[in-house]
Amino acid sequence: MGKDGQPAPPAAQQSDRPLRIVLMTETFLPKIDGIVTRLCHTLRHLRTLGHTVLVVAPHGIDEFEGTPVHGVPGFRFPLYPELKLSMPRPSVGRAVKRFRPDIIHAVNPAVLGASAFFSSSYERVPLVVSYHTHLPKYLRYYKLGWLEGTLWRAMRSTYNRADLRLATSQAMQSELEAKGLLRVRLWQRGVDTDLFRPDRATQAMRDRLTQGHPDEKLFVYIGRLSAEKEIEHCRRVLEAMPGVRLALVGDGPHRQKLEEYFAGTPTHFAGFLKGEELASAFASADAFFLPSRTETLGLVLLESMAAGCPVVTPRAGGTSDVVQDGVTGFLYDPADPGSAVAAIRRILFEPGLREAMGRAARADAERWGWRAATEQLEQYYRKVLAIEAHLPHQIAQRRGSGASTTAICNELLISKATYRRHADTLAYR
Repeated sequence: MGKDGQPAPPAAQQSDRPLRIVLMTETFLPKIDGIVTRLCHTLRHLRTLGHTVLVVAPHGIDEFEGTPVHGVPGFRFPLYPELKLSMPRPSVGRAVKRFRPDIIHAVNPAVLGASAFFSSSYERVPLVVSYHTHLPKYLRYYKLGWLEGTLWRAMRSTYNRADLRLATSQAMQSELEAKGLLRVRLWQRGVDTDLFRPDRATQAMRDRLTQGHPDEKLFVYIGRLSAEKEIEHCRRVLEAMPGVRLALVGDGPHRQKLEEYFAGTPTHFAGFLKGEELASAFASADAFFLPSRTETLGLVLLESMAAGCPVVTPRAGGTSDVVQDGVTGFLYDPADPGSAVAAIRRILFEPGLREAMGRAARADAERWGWRAATEQLEQYYRKVLAIEAHLPHQIAQRRGSGASTTAICNELLISKATYRRHADTLAYR
């Protein structure tokens, strides 16, 4: 039945109709990070494709470029003051009910994201979840590593209730499946190649990042200043190569400790940059170093490559999806920190290598546009809805044969939550 009580149109007639999508996320503007950047581009392109979206997020803004945002009051997480946590509350369910979605997409569901599972069940609409932050791995950087197994078990039991699970890199797709998450699919990467370009390099930005020493070699880290990013590894490079300078662009809860750690070294804390200034910082550097081993993708790597700046990062997490080792940058062995120093040394001092890698990096980045990534996401939504349209008949058939709930779920490749959603509906027919 349709939402107005009338028979639902055949799936074939619904295949191209605009969708009503609830996007529920644990983090959104005014906070800026890789997740928020992806969501902003996704929202723009979903709207261009004709879809209507409601964002549910911690309170911050009321709308984004015409897309309404239902803000939920929250509190700052003590271990990570930048992060605002919002608890599920009845107002979220009411907002979703008024919106009457076709599908709900929970982005990195943790606390507020629980509302997505409740709303999916109550409103009888399918649920998609996507995984962007490697939370179980983060725990060890905040002396909570003993909770890692518990968190994986909790994620497995909750995420597997969704109709589809998405990862942002093949490496994370494989790891999630190895941890017991079912039917994980890849949501391809994207980067803004109009904003991040090699021609954004300027003498003024290089002067700024080198603190008035533009002729010296410069490598940068750009991103959140937090413990799990392992920025301390940058000091090895400075100690191994006198005359090389470092700029740390960004802010975060670890900044004060980092300022103390890098005191007395040629390191400049440039603070938070955005827009063309951020693009200029990437393009004006000689190399970009991301020491983190917890990246699910590493959007900053793509941004650096689009700006024509070669990258160096460990072969860990999702970064191997992004970097062509020896072509667009270097992937080093995280067990051998000296290999990172050697890789950066090659980019900075080997004649012609920086320019050749920069060109290759830019060419590779040009393959990944946000529109293509959003069109792929749209197709995932439509596939879930097409399966959903046929499930009531299939479930009724299997139940009539006396098959168990587990057998039906396994045969139809659906979660028990999806089965119950339709089984409850069938009971009233």
